[in-house]
Amino acid sequence: MGISIIGKLGKKKDENEKNFFKPKLYKRRWFKVGMFFLLLFFIGGGLVFWKVGSITNKISEGNFLESFIHSIPGVKDELKGEEEGRINILLLGMRGADLPGGGTLVDTIILASIKPKENKVSMISIPRDLYVTVPGTNDKQKINAVHAYGEENGKKEGMQNMKKIVEEVSGLSVHYAVSINFNGFKKLIDAVGGVEITLDAPFEEAVQFNEPHVCDSFFNVPTGEYQNKTVKYFSKTSQIYKTRIVASYPLCTAPKETLECGGDFRLPTGKQTLNGEKALCYARSRTTSNDFERARRQQLILKLIKDKMMSVGTLTDFSKVNAIMDALGENARTDMEIWEIKRMYDLYKETNNPEIYQRVLENSEEGLLYYPGESAAGYILLPIGDNYDKIREMAKNIFTYPVQTNIKPK
Repeated sequence: MGISIIGKLGKKKDENEKNFFKPKLYKRRWFKVGMFFLLLFFIGGGLVFWKVGSITNKISEGNFLESFIHSIPGVKDELKGEEEGRINILLLGMRGADLPGGGTLVDTIILASIKPKENKVSMISIPRDLYVTVPGTNDKQKINAVHAYGEENGKKEGMQNMKKIVEEVSGLSVHYAVSINFNGFKKLIDAVGGVEITLDAPFEEAVQFNEPHVCDSFFNVPTGEYQNKTVKYFSKTSQIYKTRIVASYPLCTAPKETLECGGDFRLPTGKQTLNGEKALCYARSRTTSNDFERARRQQLILKLIKDKMMSVGTLTDFSKVNAIMDALGENARTDMEIWEIKRMYDLYKETNNPEIYQRVLENSEEGLLYYPGESAAGYILLPIGDNYDKIREMAKNIFTYPVQTNIKPK
């Protein structure tokens, strides 16, 4: 009997081992479910990796070899300016090359500086009406046209020309530049779920988005008014300078259905979340207020975008990260290498609620610019003293310079 029991146990053991090693593992339900999710994980991870690489390749003007070298362990990843403790980045915003109304003219010019070790960030807004000499030419133009000059005839030199002129104005080395068009700006804000602001009073821009322009294919509804181009001349008869009209251009508005921001843009008092469209209208508004106030609003919106993008809720939400990459891919450009973008992101992650120093160049003693009066180029601004000395001093010492009293801390 004992032999019989032992025999049965042995036989059962042999059958269990045989069953265990049968090639039916792939048929088990838990295995199928597990492999399905594992496959999804690898596909998802692969898509994210591919997408990040694809997007950064689109926005970066850098080269693959340089980025590959910096991926090798032991190769030092150090940004320009990092050793000196200050990294200067030029931020540019524009309508967009394919849009009417001066698509490659720069609408926003902000020189940002980051001091990672001191946990400090500065922003200097430069008005588009600053009158400068276009780099490499003798042409005098508003600074917002410098980018357009560089993009003419497909030259793709706009960003580098903007860096050169801002270096001349500020006296600082501009290490990097980033540009984004209106469409990308709107999509980026929508991707992070909007930005929240609180207004102490109602806001309205009733003029700018319906103001007349010289008639063209976009502004094609005649107003019956004209814009005159004038020149000054010396009258030998009266022995004084006079002004005469040399040309008149008819003015038009855009059709009502195509008016930007609804033609009359309004926001109520109180706390509210702005989507991309409203945030762009708010950041662009200037006619009812002024260019200075617009620059302050642009700096505020940039800070809010940064806070939203760096928040845990955004960084851990795949759909938001995906939308951010889509927004940037077709609408942003930078001269940073891919490894530099990554290094900049790593440095910025290390900052913890940095101190922010703000300046706006504008028509005042504190703003370091003045209005010289009527000119052939229309409304222009020039540096006080007719040189950039005061601006350069401020830019160099912005982290210790007296606070600009007409900027409200936010």
